[in-house]
Amino acid sequence: MNESSIRRLMGACGIAAGLLAAVGVPLYFVYSGAPPASNVLARILLNILTCGALLVFLVGLRHLIRGAGPGFEWLASLVFGSGTAYVTVTLVAASVEAGVVLEHSDGTLDPTVDGPLAHANMLLHGSIARLLTAVLLTAAGYAILRSGVLPRWTGRAAYAVAVINLAFVPSLFFGTDAAQFYSAVGWGNTAMTAALVVYWALAVGVVVVRRPSRPLARLA
Repeated sequence: MNESSIRRLMGACGIAAGLLAAVGVPLYFVYSGAPPASNVLARILLNILTCGALLVFLVGLRHLIRGAGPGFEWLASLVFGSGTAYVTVTLVAASVEAGVVLEHSDGTLDPTVDGPLAHANMLLHGSIARLLTAVLLTAAGYAILRSGVLPRWTGRAAYAVAVINLAFVPSLFFGTDAAQFYSAVGWGNTAMTAALVVYWALAVGVVVVRRPSRPLARLA
């Protein structure tokens, strides 16, 4: 693939990830109690598609960062490695939730808080995912600001989202009430904050699609 094709695919997948998340996140707030199986499976399907799009986006981001010069190879690897770990953790958590619903399809259980692995799954959706996101976006923000592969505001936005995610890592000490903003499985942790990384990918995707490449500021 040539450079233009890679940028277009990266941008399209970043946009797709953000739009899929925008549709999927509200599904978590439709029901106050245990949701029907159709709701859970629909949001899991959207999560799976979002992860696929995000993975392609991350490969493109690694390519852009590596293109800035040999000095950025380590940062590109850190971005892709932490991003791949984040996608893997998210898919495992989605699989655990789907297993609960597929076994109990009568809508009597909420897979985010019920089921044999629900409490272990809370860390996958919460603190673990928040730490991986913080590592991913800190590395991406630093690489963007040092290399100039993207506008500087995207690097600063990456830092901001990383700080927010890092602030939610200790949420595992604050109970398991999904209705609380700050808890191991609180809506502020696993829904609002979790969506910020894909909205950042959406913004970057739009920039990549609309903005032609330009010479890069390389590390000495």
